[in-house]
Amino acid sequence: MHEVAIGAADGLDEGQRKLVFIDGRSVVVFNVAGRLHAIENSCPHNGASLANGRLDGTLLTCPAHGLRFDLATGCTPGAGQLCLSVLPIRTLKGQLMITLDTA
Repeated sequence: MHEVAIGAADGLDEGQRKLVFIDGRSVVVFNVAGRLHAIENSCPHNGASLANGRLDGTLLTCPAHGLRFDLATGCTPGAGQLCLSVLPIRTLKGQLMITLDTA
């Protein structure tokens, strides 16, 4: 595992999202009510981009098929859950840092 800086922490205000490319991966970072969430930009259902999905609180709707994912858990609400690839994110010395699994 290794940690990668993706930009200044003050560059992502509440309600904003940021698409970044790290080591060949597409990642979307969301600031929801001051809490950061980072996910791989790929719906587990069919690989569609989630970067432009509608956000209602922490619920992100996939623009391709309408599946909803809770950014707090990474999974769809209810039974038969599908889960997003959630990446650890934190602020360190004014930078947004994402941890990637190198396996």
